[in-house]
Amino acid sequence: MDTELLFRDDAYLQTASARVTAVHAQGIELERTIFYPLGGGQVGDTGFLVRGSGERVAIVDTRRDAALDAVLHRTAAGAPSPEVGELLTLAIDWPRRHRLMRLHTALHLMSCVVVAPVTGGNIAPDRARLDFDIDMNLLDAQRIEREMNALIGRGIDTETVWISDDELAARPDLVKTMSVQPPRGSGRVRLLRIAGIDLQPCGGTHVRNIAEIGGIRVLRIRNEGRRNRRVEIALAD
Repeated sequence: MDTELLFRDDAYLQTASARVTAVHAQGIELERTIFYPLGGGQVGDTGFLVRGSGERVAIVDTRRDAALDAVLHRTAAGAPSPEVGELLTLAIDWPRRHRLMRLHTALHLMSCVVVAPVTGGNIAPDRARLDFDIDMNLLDAQRIEREMNALIGRGIDTETVWISDDELAARPDLVKTMSVQPPRGSGRVRLLRIAGIDLQPCGGTHVRNIAEIGGIRVLRIRNEGRRNRRVEIALAD
């Protein structure tokens, strides 16, 4: 992929500039982006592309396109289309993204409180969930909420680290998800480390310190099939 993914190095970037490299029917391709594309259960970013004239092009979703090997910024219906080579200012919907970052990091903590294989997950701005292959009787909402909030209260920094494909192959215990495997083939894999709590592959966006999550509520626990017990959470504020 030719697009430089700025959010990988700094998830807190709210604005940046970039030139249009292609305009497709499915969306706009840029030389670099701060918009996170749908992936790993986390929804794609929204926001605006601002033209030199000040005209704003609304971005309603961001997706990877496997056929094009590109990140595509999807515009609202009827939105103006910038031209190839045009320099734009990128602006994500920061309050929405920050909630996604808080919830995504919270799910990493949940995977440590509920010790079971993860069969699925999703992060939206208003709620997030993980599905586990576990006996329903072993899931207690009050305990999960209490233990997750106790971890958040420890205020530990998060850290992005990289390991090689071979190192990951030698450490299969790092992969908790059964449904989504970390991408291999590029020579290295991105991990999120929460010192003393968690270390696992993840390409999503996260807060710098888990205290930034601010607290969570367990909304519900339900049976979603033979191997799926769903734990759904929301931010406490």
